[in-house]
Amino acid sequence: MLCIVPRGHHTISRKDISPNALRVLYRLREAGFGAYLVGGAVRDLLVGGHPKDFDLATDATPEQIKQLFRSCRLIGRRFRLAHVVFGREIIEVATFRANSDDGSGDRELENGRLVCDNVYGTIEDDATRRDFTCNALYYTIEDFSVRDYVGGFEDVQSRLMRLIGDPVRRYQEDPVRMLRAVRLAAKLGFEIEAGTAEPISRMAGLLADVAPARLFEEVLKLFLSGHAVVSFEALEDFGLIDVLFPESAKALRANRSGALRRVLIEGLHSTDKRVIKDEPVSPAFLFALLLWPGFCHALVTLQLQGVQPEEAQRRAADRVTLHHLERVALPRRFSLPMQEIWLLQNRFISRQPKRVLRLLEHPRFRAAFDFLVVRLAASAEHAADVEFWRVAQQ
Repeated sequence: MLCIVPRGHHTISRKDISPNALRVLYRLREAGFGAYLVGGAVRDLLVGGHPKDFDLATDATPEQIKQLFRSCRLIGRRFRLAHVVFGREIIEVATFRANSDDGSGDRELENGRLVCDNVYGTIEDDATRRDFTCNALYYTIEDFSVRDYVGGFEDVQSRLMRLIGDPVRRYQEDPVRMLRAVRLAAKLGFEIEAGTAEPISRMAGLLADVAPARLFEEVLKLFLSGHAVVSFEALEDFGLIDVLFPESAKALRANRSGALRRVLIEGLHSTDKRVIKDEPVSPAFLFALLLWPGFCHALVTLQLQGVQPEEAQRRAADRVTLHHLERVALPRRFSLPMQEIWLLQNRFISRQPKRVLRLLEHPRFRAAFDFLVVRLAASAEHAADVEFWRVAQQ
């Protein structure tokens, strides 16, 4: 049922919306089309956030949009989107979509996942096919109201993350929605609604069917948004860590002292601080943290089998990396530096002048040293090493 939230009952102001997005909205309206600011931008504005992207939805087809904007290019084969380019800013405009009932659009795999979804529809159709209620809100410049077809406005006010439709079916259609629920709840400070949360633990295994390359992108979104610690703890609570990082999950459970978990949480705290300061975080460093428990567990196992330390390190690094790649992709441009970060840790113990100079000149020295600092913050064990190498850099 449509609920119209009038201008005086919400906090969205045009001054907080990209001028280029407003230009596109007004141009579409002038041409006789319905046009709305939609999705994450509306959600973020309602909670006082600052959206990075301003996506629009309309009843105009991609071809009609292209006729209105000279700087427009159409992308996508399965479902075409219009990108209206304003210098370095791109305004994405999507035609309202619907779920097909006649067999011409949606098709399902045996496990219920959608493999095709390419049917145009009405604004009501578009709202009900979105994932979460908070992402199905439409702001119109016609009267500056927010249009809500699924109860999303009330959920935003209550700070609830709620799936649209039956949660079990929605997770079957796309298991990544479980990760999105965790990520968005962490980002927004929302609570995952009980009915949306309940199936996650028992359906976590569906993520094993998701393409590893897609999971890699989702992991980056989870941990490089400034809410890595909260995200990790939620992934633990729902059993999703066991699917994404099985080696590390097993190692964390076996580590009774909690030392490995302290290093991981301290590293994620450091990552959050860098993201908030708009400082770069390498995926290699992030995965070095996330897979560190698994690496340490594999290293100890090999050493107990009598493998020499240096050889054990190399074999542990290779073993953990290969096992990880079965679940989540990790391009070589990140996996090799990740392994170097691990393998350099023991070299910080050596103080021989020639080795000191070689290590200082190593291209991965800075990242490996930062990793050592994280380990120190989690325990005082490496205080002398950190101080020595800090002075050596001066």
